[in-house]
Amino acid sequence: MSVADTLLSQLKAAEVRLALAGIETARLDAEILMAHVLGCPRMALYGKLTAAVPQQAVSEFDALLSRRLTCEPVAYITGEQEFWSLPFKVTPDTLIPRPDTETLVETVLRQMDGLPVRRVLDLGTGSGCILLSLLHELRDALGTAVDISAGALSVAKENAVSLDLQERVEFFQGSWFAPLDKQAQFDVIVSNPPYIPSKDMAGLMADVRLYEPGSALDGGEDGLGPYRLIADQAPAFLAPGGLLAVEVGIHQAGDVMALFDAAGLVGTGKVKDLGGVERVLYGKKS
Repeated sequence: MSVADTLLSQLKAAEVRLALAGIETARLDAEILMAHVLGCPRMALYGKLTAAVPQQAVSEFDALLSRRLTCEPVAYITGEQEFWSLPFKVTPDTLIPRPDTETLVETVLRQMDGLPVRRVLDLGTGSGCILLSLLHELRDALGTAVDISAGALSVAKENAVSLDLQERVEFFQGSWFAPLDKQAQFDVIVSNPPYIPSKDMAGLMADVRLYEPGSALDGGEDGLGPYRLIADQAPAFLAPGGLLAVEVGIHQAGDVMALFDAAGLVGTGKVKDLGGVERVLYGKKS
C-alpha cells in the first residue's frame, strides 16, 4: 500500500483541489463526499484514516469531486441533507434545507407549546422539511403541503414516506392558497417563501445561482411579493388563535412585520437565528 492509497491522503488531496477552486468548506465537503462513497457516517472516517481506499471508491470519489468543483452543492451530489436531525432527500427541484430555517420550526413549537395543534399548512413546501419536522414533533397534528412545483411535491412525498408520515399529510399542487378548500382552517400556517429581490439574483453565490431553483428564490421586485399575498390571505385560513410564521431575509423583518400588523394579526414578534439575523416573523389571529 502506498501513501497515496490511504484515506487520509485522498482527503488531503481533495481538500487542496477544492480549496484552490475557492470552496471555503473544502475539507468538510471532501469528508461528506468520501463518507457517501464509502457508505458510512462522516465521523467514522476518522477511524479509517490509515486504511487503503479501494480503487473503485477512489474513482467514484473523483467523479463526485469533479461535480463539486463546478460548484454543484454537496447536498445535490449526495441527494440528502439533514434538517432538524432528520434525513431529507433533496434534488434540484427543491431548495437545500438550511440550519437557519430550523428557527422557524423552533418558533412554531415555542408559540404553540401547550396549545392544541390539529392542522398545519406549509406554503411552498419544497422538500417538506419544515412541515415534516413539525409533524415529527406534533404527534397529533395533520399536515397540508402546497407547492407550485410538481417536482418538489414528488420529493416531499418521498420524504413523508421515508419518515413514516405519509398518512398524516395531504399534498396540493398550485400557487399559495389557490388549491385549498376556501373553508379550510388551520391552527398553524408556515412558509419559507421566495424572498430574494429579482435584482439581487445575479449576485448570489454560484452554488445557489447555478443550481437551486430560481422560482423558490426570486421574491419579485423588492422580495416582498409573496409576503403581501400571504399576509393578505392567511387570516381567512387561520382558526381563531391560529399562528402564522414565516422565514424572512436579511433586513426584511420590519417590512414584513408591517404587513402582519396591517392584516390584523396580534401578538406579533421577531426571532433571530443563531447568526443574530431576524429570521422569523410570527403573529396570531385574534
